[in-house]
This record gives sequence, structure tokens and C-alpha cells, in this order.
Amino acid sequence: MKILTAAETKEVDRLTTARYRLPGLTLMENAGRGVAEFIQRRFPFLPSRRIVVLCGKGNNGGDGFVVARHLRNLGLKPEVYLVGEPRGVKGDAATNLKHWKKLGKLGSDRAVTTEFVAGLPAGSIIVDALLGTGVRGPVEGRLRDVINSVNEREPGVFVVSVDIPSGLQADTGQVEGAAVVADYTLTFTAPKPGLVLGEGGHRVGRLEVREIGSPPELIDELAKGSLRWSEAAEFRRFALPRRAESNKGDYGHALIVAGSIGKSGAAVLASTAALRVGAGLATVATPEPVLPVIASMVPEIMTEPLAATRAGTISEKSLEAGLFAKILAGKRALAIGPGLTTNEETQQFVRSIVAGRSVPIILDADGLNAFAGRASELRNAAGHLCVTPHPGEMARLLGCTVREVQARRVEVATQASRDWNAVVVLKGHQTVIAAPDGAVFINSTGNPAMATGGTGDVLTGMLAGYTAQFGTADWPRVIAFGVYMHGLAGDHAVSAYHQAPILASDLISSIRGAYLHFHIESGRG
Repeated sequence: MKILTAAETKEVDRLTTARYRLPGLTLMENAGRGVAEFIQRRFPFLPSRRIVVLCGKGNNGGDGFVVARHLRNLGLKPEVYLVGEPRGVKGDAATNLKHWKKLGKLGSDRAVTTEFVAGLPAGSIIVDALLGTGVRGPVEGRLRDVINSVNEREPGVFVVSVDIPSGLQADTGQVEGAAVVADYTLTFTAPKPGLVLGEGGHRVGRLEVREIGSPPELIDELAKGSLRWSEAAEFRRFALPRRAESNKGDYGHALIVAGSIGKSGAAVLASTAALRVGAGLATVATPEPVLPVIASMVPEIMTEPLAATRAGTISEKSLEAGLFAKILAGKRALAIGPGLTTNEETQQFVRSIVAGRSVPIILDADGLNAFAGRASELRNAAGHLCVTPHPGEMARLLGCTVREVQARRVEVATQASRDWNAVVVLKGHQTVIAAPDGAVFINSTGNPAMATGGTGDVLTGMLAGYTAQFGTADWPRVIAFGVYMHGLAGDHAVSAYHQAPILASDLISSIRGAYLHFHIESGRG
């Protein structure tokens, strides 16, 4: 799905009414109902929770009145507060304010203080419908005070922002004056750039996109930017069923170069993930002393021994007499990095492989560390390269700080992709996938439970498995699909185990459930 600027979103809404005869009041009704349905689905034991709906004077506030009405129709008792004078509410928002007044009370914004918010019990829900995408300039006065009060809430009080966290600039993600820090943001029609740029990643919490009636073709027609939001429909072609006469050779052979003494698990995770996502074959090339451990753990994985250093890591001798070239022959994808260590001889081996790449390479972990301070060596006009740094690894590659990387994630990934002629996967919340031609995907799946050792190894294996299957004709989309499915597997794991107990191997087990979900969401189920 393309990401729309505030002006493009406004034009989509206008044309939805003018061209397709869908009134603005209907769009507002669909938006508010969607938020209420989300709250009903996400939060158990709703009757026992206190729900506060904070509304502004504009259309965002109108959405909030609709949210409150639908929550009341569910038998709940939302408290609604208008920040501003009722006479300042106009148009469709005024119509929905009248509807609400027939059902319940309208509280004054004077009641919404820091003490009021601090007094909300754990489990309470604040619906933020104060300001929408039309914010220009700093947020000041009473609105700023209310927003600051919301941000000082006690732990366990949840904020659901309607369309965008109030105060966040829709096109840039900048904050002037104040902006809500949400736990969840329900945006409409399509994401806005500010939800993923600048402060957006720190303010939106979990972002979901709700359709409210605008035809998808309008989004494609009007969106001019290069940013895309990863969703199931983006990857529909990967959900096609396999041909009845197919065999394992049709789905590629992935080679995983990984492991060292004490770090055999990284190789097992990556290679198992490559098979789990559908690669026909997977082979691990690993130092000879490590090979028996890996071979004993996963019967479906093939292994190849590499010469070892005294430390039990890969030796440069593995390149002699064409040994590695023979292992690489016939492979459609090469993943290199998990568990290799930063042994200098091993890192020279990595640099030699990357410099002479002849098959698509996914470079991760210690493979990336081999290029710390020498990132210019990543560039090669020939061959295909995908690098998958987390913010710390990206900072080491670029010679900057993690803070600098995180402050400009999309810009940093995009520039690095051009400089290195590589697909860049900058991992983290809303992982950024940037291609040398300027195309950018922002990932929509995943959760904090995935912040545990080994999940990056699983991603590396998944990307190798998908590359082996689907090739590089549309490689940035293949890589974005792998990131999407990795996060979706994490989401399924959390639904089964909750956050703290998640292990990287749980992601591999959850790929099956993620596939079922993806096939249904993509319309192929």
C-alpha cells in the first residue's frame, strides 16, 4: 500500500465523495466504528475498564464522537470531553456531536488535568481524537496542556490515537509544542509519512490501517511518493499455490555460511528458517569442528565442512583450491554472517566472498561487522547484495551514533542503499527496507517480544529461503515479504505465548500459523 501525504489523503476523501458518491459523514462513521471495533477486539474485560474519549473541534474530534457512540452501543460507558467550545465544532463533526449529546454527557476540557489522568486506574483507555492530519505549527495553549497530561499517565493506562497521535506532523513526523505518545494508532485509508518518519516511530505505538470506504485505486492514482506500507495485498503473488508436478529443485537451494565453536545455534536457526519458508534445499557450510553438532540437530539440513582456525571459526583456507566455489555451485541464495565471530581471518573470508559475489547474498550479524569502518567495500556494480543491520550495526558501518541512525531511519537506509548498491533492511520497530532505485517499504508486523537473541538469524534464513524460491527479478519486494512474514510469525508467537517467554525458535514454529493468516489476508486462502 502506498503512503499518502496529508494533502493526498484529503484529495482521496474529496474524490471518494465527488466521484463515488460516498458522503463525508459516512467516511467519518466508518472511521469511528472501526476504532470502536478495534477497542472491542483488543481489550478484554471492557465493562470493567474506564474509557475516556478526548475530542477536538475538527473532524478528528468528529471521529471521536462516533467512537464514543459505538462504544455506548456495546453497553459501555465512555466519558467524552471536548477540548474547545462546542460552537467551534462545524460540519460533519457538529452532526456527530449532536448525536452524542442525545446519548450521553459532554465533559469540559477543564476537567482534563494531569491529576485527572493520573487518577485513571490501570487498564483504563484514553481515546485520543484531539487533532488530525491538518496540524500546522506548534501545539499551544489548552491542547498542549491536555496532551502533556495524557503523556504523564500511569503505567497500564492505554492510549488509542484516532488517525494520528495528536500534535504529530502528518508529513514529516516532527513535533512542535507537544504530541501524544500512543500505544496504538488507528489510521484511515493509508498511512501518512509522519507515522513512520521523524518522531513518528516513537509516538504511534502499534499502527493499524483501517479502510473507511475510499477505493484502493484512488490511493494508487494520487500517491506520488516512494514509501510503501507492507501489508498482505502487497505480496499476493507469493501466495500462489505450488504446481502439482513441482519438485524440490523448483524452489531453490539456499546456502547458509554460519556458526563457530559455541555458536552453532545461529546456523541451526537460519538454516531451519530457510526450509520452513519453503526453500527446496538448505545447506549449512560451517567450520569442520562445528559440523557434527549442526548435523545432529536438524535432519533436513545438509552440511558442508569448511577449514577452521584455531579458534574454531572459518579459515581463509576454505577459499583455497576452489573448495568454497564447489560448495556454492548450484545455489540460488547465500546467507552469510550468523555466529561467525569477529575473528580477523574469518572476517577476511567474508570480505572475499562479498567482493566476488556470484549469487544473491544476504549479509547479517558478524558478516556485517567485517565491514565496520570499511562500508565502501560493500559496493559492487555486479551481483545482488542485501544487508540486514540493526541500528548498532548500521552505526558501526556508517561511523556514526545509534541516535543519529534512529533519528532518520528512512533517510539513512535509503542513502546507504544507493551508496552500497544493495537492498538495506534496517531492523527495528517499523523495519525499513530500502532499494537502490529509491523504493522503500515500511514493515507493519512484529512486536517487542522479538527483541531476543537469535531472531535476526531466523530472519536471515527466511530471506535466503525466499530468495532461493522467488529469485531477484523483484528482489526488494521479496525481501520486504520476508521481513513481513518474520514479523507476522512473531505476532503469532505472542498470541500463543505472550511476550516475555518468546524464543527465536518459537518464531520458526509460528511460521506455519503466519502462512495461514497471510493466505487469508491476501485473498488466496
